[in-house]
Amino acid sequence: MIICSRGELLLGNGTIADVTQATLSLPAYDRSGLSTGIVHFGVGGFHRAHQAMYVDRLLQRGGAEHWGICGVGVLPGDRRMRDVLAAQRGEYTLSVLGPGDSWDTRVIGSIVEYLYAPDDPEAVLEKLADPATRIVSLTITEGGYGIDPATGEFDAGSPWIAADLRSNAVPATVFGLVAEALARRRARGLAPFTVMSCDNIEGNGEVARRAFGAFARLRDPALGDWVAEHVHFPSSMVDRITPVTPPETEAEILRRYGFHDRWPVITEPFTQWVLQDSFTLSRPAFEEVGVQVVEDVAPYELMKLRLLNASHQALAYLGYLCGYRWVSEAAGDPLFERFLLRYMESEATPTLRPVPGVDLDRYRRTLIERFANRAIPDTLERLCAETSDRIPKFLLPVIRERLAAGGEIDCAATVVAAWARYAEGVDEQGEPIEVVDRLRDRLMPLARLQRHEPTAFLGDRAVFGDLIEQPRFVRAYTAALASLHTKGARATVGELVGG
Repeated sequence: MIICSRGELLLGNGTIADVTQATLSLPAYDRSGLSTGIVHFGVGGFHRAHQAMYVDRLLQRGGAEHWGICGVGVLPGDRRMRDVLAAQRGEYTLSVLGPGDSWDTRVIGSIVEYLYAPDDPEAVLEKLADPATRIVSLTITEGGYGIDPATGEFDAGSPWIAADLRSNAVPATVFGLVAEALARRRARGLAPFTVMSCDNIEGNGEVARRAFGAFARLRDPALGDWVAEHVHFPSSMVDRITPVTPPETEAEILRRYGFHDRWPVITEPFTQWVLQDSFTLSRPAFEEVGVQVVEDVAPYELMKLRLLNASHQALAYLGYLCGYRWVSEAAGDPLFERFLLRYMESEATPTLRPVPGVDLDRYRRTLIERFANRAIPDTLERLCAETSDRIPKFLLPVIRERLAAGGEIDCAATVVAAWARYAEGVDEQGEPIEVVDRLRDRLMPLARLQRHEPTAFLGDRAVFGDLIEQPRFVRAYTAALASLHTKGARATVGELVGG
């Protein structure tokens, strides 16, 4: 334990048990005996609530001492994480918040070191090239892979990418660092590490393969061939709602446990990780700590996209329009609960493939419970952001499949209409809406035409394709939009579900 500048005890290696009498789970393993087997890019809240937590579970069981995590930061914003983890020797608190003010906190010790690439890129490269490093994992966000949404190909036009591709460049991006490390391993006769994406992207393994493979080929065609032949890129489905840590959490940790954590993490009780069993070298025994290790991740991805992610969209616009601002508020409304269940049961679930080991009825009910957890401060505003990237992936495929099968589409059409109504930029109380979307300058003018031209919003074919030519969808959509304009979101939902 370390004394911080305010005279409080600071989280770090030491005798935490001597400080607090509150319920607190501590690492039962000797952290001084851990070594790095995983290098992780993008140490944020989700990684610390998810992958690092699973590795901590393994370490608690014993026999996984060579699978410690080395975090790596590459962005200016990662400096704070560098400083916090250095001061706390890699430890942090993870608090699981459940309904009824339940608060279960554990000190996570699986991050054994942290390197900030701008400080010392050579240290990062040698850590990656070290034979002990067998997995390089990623939570760098969807945009971090540099895939052009229009073409699906790697975009090499970024100034940062161009700089890393120059001869004798000192790598500054995750692509440059990984490619140089792989080149060193190849030159030294070492097998490559596995590149394991843990980002919330459909087919994240294939996305990573395209991005890193394309960069390696641009750097050196022979290296690109070697990567294509030897490097494995397993896909994964990850799920755990982990909001940005509220400022008051630090004070709450101090009040409850008597020490200071400069960057605690809060999360929900639910966690899921479905991981494709495709690794270049060895891997941790993740299946022993609750990870579903499978041959095919796709059915699980589809389940999450069309049930969880699409249901978030169903809550977001309708809930925001009628005055809710928190996810838990909207999900706790019985009317919205019935709407979500009808969408999931009647429209989304019929489009899914069989999902081994999952009870879909229980999964749907669990989603409602998770959304309604008031201990997790998740905002509808967050869910409403970047819709043009979300609805085309989560919801429009459901509509197209149900149209082809002659199935029900009323709920999904209502969600699309609610997005169009939201994009007008004002809610039902007359308050302005700050629309956050990369296509806002194109879509908002169309939305403002729709009171006189009801299908104006659907006219953007880059987003909606040929849906404007599907009469059954257009009828359902325009009826919902008219109801939203004349009756409001709550009445529209009520008429749909009989409330």
